[in-house]
Amino acid sequence: MSFRQSKAAAIVAVVLSVMGLVVAGAFFQPWQLFNNTQVNEAFPTAIETSSSGNTSSQNPDSATSAHSEVISFPLVLGKGTFVSHEHPTAGTVTIFENSDGTRTLRIDDLNTTNGPQLEVWLTDAPVIDGVDGWGVFDDGNFVNLGALKGNIGSQNYEIPSDVNLDDFTSVSIWCARFFVSFGAAELIKQ
Repeated sequence: MSFRQSKAAAIVAVVLSVMGLVVAGAFFQPWQLFNNTQVNEAFPTAIETSSSGNTSSQNPDSATSAHSEVISFPLVLGKGTFVSHEHPTAGTVTIFENSDGTRTLRIDDLNTTNGPQLEVWLTDAPVIDGVDGWGVFDDGNFVNLGALKGNIGSQNYEIPSDVNLDDFTSVSIWCARFFVSFGAAELIKQ
């Protein structure tokens, strides 16, 4: 190989290496590991409503009395605590039903690593500690509630009205880029 050919081969190798680094960087986005996004959304507001009804006394001679029941919204439907999977993850999750019937998934005090394409999923998968639990959440049914708003802090996600919560048992912070859970919480129904 002549000097000219080896110089051309070296230039091609450098260009291909740089292109490979650019493509790998765009795919893996390693800078996300050092770039935190903090979100602190307000808690769903509690609203009290009351319903009145007539109840009969056990004594047939007494008059009917009015009974008033106070229901405080939002109602807690389920809650859980995150366990770590691919990355250290801490925080809690609670599902609320609002006075208008809408449902909200609230994540409080989340602390996880940032990453590319992180999403919040309701799933029917069991929460398994360790490496065995990293990839199970896309094996069954899941509902993507949207992109993770921030890897640190508290945030709310609307649950679509057609979602039957009885079909879902866990929440995952899911990395769609690498098909892995950063952390997950088992939902304990209330």
